[in-house]
Amino acid sequence: MISMKRTAFTLIELIVVVAVIALLTAVLVPALSRVRRNARSVVCVSNIRQLLLAMSTYELENHTFPPGFDDLTYGTVPPPGGYIGDASRDLQGWWWFHYLGGIMRDRSENSSVMICPSRDMRHPSVKANLLCSNYGVNRAICKDAQGPSPDEFVGTPLGLKSIRYPSETLLIVDSGYSLISWRGVTNDVGPYYENVLREGSFYVPGLAVNKERHIFPGYEEDARDGRHPQKKVNAGFADSHVSTLKADELFVEKTSSGYTNLSSLWMPK
Repeated sequence: MISMKRTAFTLIELIVVVAVIALLTAVLVPALSRVRRNARSVVCVSNIRQLLLAMSTYELENHTFPPGFDDLTYGTVPPPGGYIGDASRDLQGWWWFHYLGGIMRDRSENSSVMICPSRDMRHPSVKANLLCSNYGVNRAICKDAQGPSPDEFVGTPLGLKSIRYPSETLLIVDSGYSLISWRGVTNDVGPYYENVLREGSFYVPGLAVNKERHIFPGYEEDARDGRHPQKKVNAGFADSHVSTLKADELFVEKTSSGYTNLSSLWMPK
């Protein structure tokens, strides 16, 4: 008599296989998610390093860092690649990255350096706007050429010789907007940014104080949950080194005697 070989799985065997697959998925998916998130953070650090190199080159040639925004000198001359942002919300002119040569000269190749791969933006209008939820420069260094800003943020941009502690002073950081200042990280009352149409995107992602702020719809996860593991941010300093810090290390607290953590982190003098 020829015996027949069993080719089908029993119900118990199928249950065991499904259970093993489910267990492996439960273990591997979070691990893969962490790996991807860490990889994006590494790319973010690389972007900031490239931007710092370009800004340092500009400073070496001009003895100042680029202005944060300028619609006075170049108001009638479109920047390389045309005006950036939403004309109904963003000022039209030259932004700091327009001064950095090749960073913006060929946008098809270089604009990715301006995009933080870890940002969590869910509003379609923001994803295509380089001004929003990528990197911001410290307005106390990259001053605006003109505008209704407080005097501390208007005038001639600073150079290295004007920054007393360049290794301790922020130049560029993960940011909700292309410009940032200590007013965007404080518990003091607003206005935090004089362009009220962008005040809801004027923040450092992951900062605890963001929970108390009015954040624009679509920015909430980026602002309150942060971009990088453990609510950290990538920050470039005036001496061209990059550090990964907890967002709350950038917080400026208003107390009865003044402000903490203001100099020399945010204010260079």
